[in-house]
Amino acid sequence: MNYHLTAERFREEIIDHLLHTFGVTPENAGDETYYKAVALVVSDLMRRGRSETEKRAKATHTKQVYYLCMEFLLGRSLKNNLFNLGLEESAREALRTLGVRLDALYDQEPDAGLGNGGLGRLAACFLDSLSTQGYAAMGYSLRYEYGIFRQKLVDGWQTELPDFWLPGGKVWLQEAPEKAVEVHFDGHVEEAWYDNHHTVNHKDYTKVLAVPYDMCISGKDGRAVSKLRLWAARSSDFDMKTFNSGNYLRAVEQNAMAEVITKVLYPEDNNPEGKSLRLSQQYFLVSATIQDIIRRHLFEYGTLDSLPELTAIHLNDTHPVLAVPELMRIMLDECGYGWEAAWDIVSRTVAYTNHTVMKEALECWNQDLFRLRLPRIYQIVEEINRRFCADMHGRGVDGYKVGRMAPLNDGFVKMANLAVVGAHHVNGVSALHSEILKETVFRDFYQEMPGKFTNVTNGIAYRRWVAQANPGLAAFLEKHIGGGYLADAAQLEKLLPLANDGTALRELEQVKRENKQRAAGYLKKAYGAVVNPDSIFDIQVKRLHEYKRQHLNALHILSLYLWLKEHPQADFTPRTFIFGAKAAPGYYFAKQIIRFIVKLGEMIDADPAVREKLKIVYVEDYRVTLAELLIPAADISEQISLAGTEASGTSNMKFMINGAVTLGTLDGANVEIHEAVGDENIILFGMTTEQAEALRQSGYRPGELANNHPVIRQALQLMENGFGGMDYKDLASSLRGSDPYMVLADFDAYAQARQRAEALYRDRQVWNRMCLTNIAKAGRFSADRAIREYAQNIWHADPIPQIPVNKKG
Repeated sequence: MNYHLTAERFREEIIDHLLHTFGVTPENAGDETYYKAVALVVSDLMRRGRSETEKRAKATHTKQVYYLCMEFLLGRSLKNNLFNLGLEESAREALRTLGVRLDALYDQEPDAGLGNGGLGRLAACFLDSLSTQGYAAMGYSLRYEYGIFRQKLVDGWQTELPDFWLPGGKVWLQEAPEKAVEVHFDGHVEEAWYDNHHTVNHKDYTKVLAVPYDMCISGKDGRAVSKLRLWAARSSDFDMKTFNSGNYLRAVEQNAMAEVITKVLYPEDNNPEGKSLRLSQQYFLVSATIQDIIRRHLFEYGTLDSLPELTAIHLNDTHPVLAVPELMRIMLDECGYGWEAAWDIVSRTVAYTNHTVMKEALECWNQDLFRLRLPRIYQIVEEINRRFCADMHGRGVDGYKVGRMAPLNDGFVKMANLAVVGAHHVNGVSALHSEILKETVFRDFYQEMPGKFTNVTNGIAYRRWVAQANPGLAAFLEKHIGGGYLADAAQLEKLLPLANDGTALRELEQVKRENKQRAAGYLKKAYGAVVNPDSIFDIQVKRLHEYKRQHLNALHILSLYLWLKEHPQADFTPRTFIFGAKAAPGYYFAKQIIRFIVKLGEMIDADPAVREKLKIVYVEDYRVTLAELLIPAADISEQISLAGTEASGTSNMKFMINGAVTLGTLDGANVEIHEAVGDENIILFGMTTEQAEALRQSGYRPGELANNHPVIRQALQLMENGFGGMDYKDLASSLRGSDPYMVLADFDAYAQARQRAEALYRDRQVWNRMCLTNIAKAGRFSADRAIREYAQNIWHADPIPQIPVNKKG
């Protein structure tokens, strides 16, 4: 499809929406209304592009990819879509003639509140790449009314506020009420046999209506347009009799209870009601989605026998794993398939990506809660479990091993086990992570069914993180290697001959400094934080979790502060430490880490002897839009999780392609970054996965280490004594007593790595060469590459042939 619009035509379309959609003249419209009008112009184009994509896919019987994820962290859409469709300059010129700045409109858009961190951002990147490379694809998630909370720091303590993203974000959504489906909860199941035919009747259930809202996702140059379908929960009934009797609150209660399912992303689950709501969210997503997929397939082909050949259903983490029994339910109860035939189809259609080695993230649902809330699905899980265990016993597998592998055991439904049993492929998200899955988390499964396991290292939507977030770098790349890298990230390697070109390296250094100045300007405006652009920008931005070890970073900053107090005349390169992260609302320890970092920054700011050398900025409400500002400004990318705990990471890839140098452990995709750039272009420290496990097995005693280490002992004592009007005894006690992520064990190596980083940074030629090499070697971490690997090795799907839509395949 041709997406080209002249500036004049774009202007006419904008005015038309202002007049007829919003009822205002161009002279009376504000920036918010202009933003919505421009968004609608772009949305109209993308919907036509999506229609053409679907027609070509149907005409050629192209395999459909359905990507299920509980979150899609999209960020803002207007700039991304204008860039992908090549319309930014037309839009800018059209708005200029109307006296409006396009950049001002970008700021009117909220970040779509549909995700929390790396999982959701990965899903968003993958939809972009699926579109760019021309695959027939749809994403499925929930239309949360309030997304991940808005973070407010009050005296250093994280407070959660509602994230009102929909008023500005819904302009991209198109409701499709005619495609709504029912999802059933609670009740009981009655079974009967008639003439050797098994019938199942789910009775007295609670009905919730799933209403789809569709959002188009463009790819670069508009080769294809993917669709993200978001389900909103609505009550399907209204009790008029109760209402007319005067019991108004009771009459609307059912509607309120239904809609709470899609009210908030990840409700707190430290209580029975929260657990029930999370389970309800997950089943609501998969039931609505699987019904939709089946409807689409039957409408086109009339039979489900061909589902595995024409459909790939991908489960991104354990949250959507109930798709396996839900697909079985529909085939058994509604389509008349026998168990063996249904299971053959399901197990050739569904694939699963694991994202963690953390036990708390390998979801388990209490058997009683599961049975009450989802009675028919529980029956199917029971039968999957029975048949799987019988099959394993029949192969002579040890009974204890079968118990560990069972989807249903110890009073819990084990979602990761169910995923592995039901999927034809299981992949990790980095080479190291996939090996750890085979050696530990899924060791039993790997021994019995090794052919299921593979790896696809994560990738990023690099066009967004370079061409949009870092225009200075984009101009540098265009000048030196041309624009071919936008379609083929491997072409970034053309930069390598410039590694010894002093002029080019100084140009690159100037790009970085301008990005640092831009970030410094924002930090002063937003937080009143005065930041020195000539200091080292050392940045750690990611979800707040102990295993990511933000407290290792902060503990070392505290030790630096104490050292500078004792050595005020030391030759020291000024450093600015920038943190950005949200802690889960119920994660008390993570919130304490945030407060510790914030208060440490305040203590440093209040000390005239140190504040010109050290600076901490904790950015509130970290999100995609802030990442687009901060990542291009980074000199050092902090990737310091304990080896063996981070599955992959994607912020490490975004920093890398923007010319930051990784300071990190050999964990997750850092291993592959190291392989790409070599020893001399990354700053590694700390234990390997094997060393960390050996120390754990030998009996790690952090208390002894702390008592015998003067620097650590002094820092912990100050934490216990307190500063900023409070103490940090809980953090210090955890480090002394258990230190589960071995902060103290890696402390010395981390301190030495930071010293190496400072020495390298001082040699501008060496540092700039390191930055350039990281950019040049970042192409392998493109989401385009990851999607091709999924398509070739897991989904067995090809891009849609580029034929005119009126031809039949």
